[in-house]
Amino acid sequence: MNTLFDSAPGFDQPLAVLKHCHDRIRKQLATMGKLLEHLPSHGADKDAQQAAQSVLNYFIKAAPLHHEDEEINLLPELQATAKDEDASLLATLLPKILSQHEDMAAQWSQLEKQLTAIAAASAAHLSDAAVKDFQALYGEHMQIEETQIAPMAKRLFSDAQMATLGAAMQARRGIAA
Repeated sequence: MNTLFDSAPGFDQPLAVLKHCHDRIRKQLATMGKLLEHLPSHGADKDAQQAAQSVLNYFIKAAPLHHEDEEINLLPELQATAKDEDASLLATLLPKILSQHEDMAAQWSQLEKQLTAIAAASAAHLSDAAVKDFQALYGEHMQIEETQIAPMAKRLFSDAQMATLGAAMQARRGIAA
């Protein structure tokens, strides 16, 4: 059956779920870029309001769950499992990843206010610099996770560890098994 929408992977593939989240983040980051182009000539019209609300919905609801997946489950399990060179690499990457999460939250608070005003049609300003900084930070962050963290987890985690990670992610979202 061919559908119009890409289906999300199941929680039996937790690393694929995390990658799917990254793809959705990229889509929302692109929407913010389109808003930057749209607002000067169209203001906070219906399209801008809908786009802003879409970005808000994702970054208020789904993004925090994604960060919790990493901070509460994925990264601690990697720390417990990694040995030798993997452990050394993780010791270097972990503080950076966690710091990026904090920076993202701080940057998001500024963008959230602007996007909320656009969604409510009470303002039509979105900071170009704030959007570009947020896009760059997320881009670097996802690149580290996709090229270093996910391949390490895929290589090191047992089937049981993957199942535990997937079950925790599923439970965090309130989805019955």
